[in-house]
Amino acid sequence: MSSKERKKAALYEKLLQLRAATNSSALNKTSIIVDASKYIEELKRKVDAMRQGVGTSQNSIAQNPLPAVTVETLEKGFQIHVLSEKNCPGLLVSILEAFEELGLDVLDARVSCSDTFQLEAVGEAADSIDAQAVKEAVLQAIQTWSTSSEQD
Repeated sequence: MSSKERKKAALYEKLLQLRAATNSSALNKTSIIVDASKYIEELKRKVDAMRQGVGTSQNSIAQNPLPAVTVETLEKGFQIHVLSEKNCPGLLVSILEAFEELGLDVLDARVSCSDTFQLEAVGEAADSIDAQAVKEAVLQAIQTWSTSSEQD
């Protein structure tokens, strides 16, 4: 096979790969390249939209620095997750006090307070309280902590 034929075969193979990567149904070289250009432009639009979304979510985090709280109901209790993008000195004490006021016994917990604040706790309540009441109590504890830490 001559050098020219090898180059032509390699080009054909690359065009087939480009056609597959861009989901093109075109058969000739020019159409495949046009489809690939359109595909690249669409990807650029998607990347720009994602960047704007990330920028918006970062702004919302900066505007709402309070930790996120989720409470899941387990067979015998609750699983509580609290997550903040920043360190929150004193927050753990406030949350544990809220658990105590609810009568929630903490059966297992993992806490990280280094660069961020993360709490995962499994608790059991003697009284019949629901997950929403637990979440509201934790959110109230966070709000109280936030107010007191802003005054310091």
